[in-house]
Amino acid sequence: MTAFAPDWLYLREPADAATRATELLDPLRRHLPGDFVVRDLGCGTGSLGRWLAGRLPGTQHWILHDHDTHLLDHAKESLPGTALDGSPVDAVAEQRDITALRAADLAGTSLVTASALLDLLTREEITALATAVVEAGCAALLMLSVTGEVALSPTDPLDPAVSAAFNAHQRRVADDGRRLLGPDAVDVAAAEFRRLGATVVRADSAWRLGPDQAELQRQWLDGWLGAAVEQLPRLAPAADGYRQRRLEQAAAGELHAVIHHGDLLALPPGAEVAA
Repeated sequence: MTAFAPDWLYLREPADAATRATELLDPLRRHLPGDFVVRDLGCGTGSLGRWLAGRLPGTQHWILHDHDTHLLDHAKESLPGTALDGSPVDAVAEQRDITALRAADLAGTSLVTASALLDLLTREEITALATAVVEAGCAALLMLSVTGEVALSPTDPLDPAVSAAFNAHQRRVADDGRRLLGPDAVDVAAAEFRRLGATVVRADSAWRLGPDQAELQRQWLDGWLGAAVEQLPRLAPAADGYRQRRLEQAAAGELHAVIHHGDLLALPPGAEVAA
């Protein structure tokens, strides 16, 4: 799995929190029992747990999964200690390969969560994850997967080429031979869960980055443009000028960016969504 620098994860956390689709929480709350286990896949610094635990009622036992032991230690210590209704929340950390999880590994789990994960997976890995969740009878809340749609204001003639190259990079064959789904991941995941009989609810979510988030704008722009140039090297001669224009706009408080994501809630077959 791709590693992300902790500084980037912390920088993006407020934008993530403002973006997450809160409308998915009511049907999830109605489904969950009063005492439940959550497995957070690829937890990073624990930002999803920090956001979600206090928005769900009931006694919660979080199992945090990531490949990075330092991130796991911080995530474990940073989860809130109480739930929405004041019930206790506890957490343990497990370093493991989340793509190898199967239904037997999810025994006793009520909810599987992940953030900014699906677009890093292959079709086969998403199928395996959906199968494990449905066969184990879990719910899944999978948030903030990129969908490939970016809108920048003011516009620039190079925007479409950079966006297309970035999306192609997200769908690339990785160094380990895995063909990533990138912007197609949410559609594939929703289709797989539905094929297996799960009840699926989707919501759009988007970062809306304005002048007050100039540093996040800059780091996002560098990553977006860098991936595009890596995918399509012939963009390189124009990329420097493009980056300079965009950074000058950001410094002047003129740059606005909307980066779309998709959130997905999957409930076990037969679950009711409406109140």
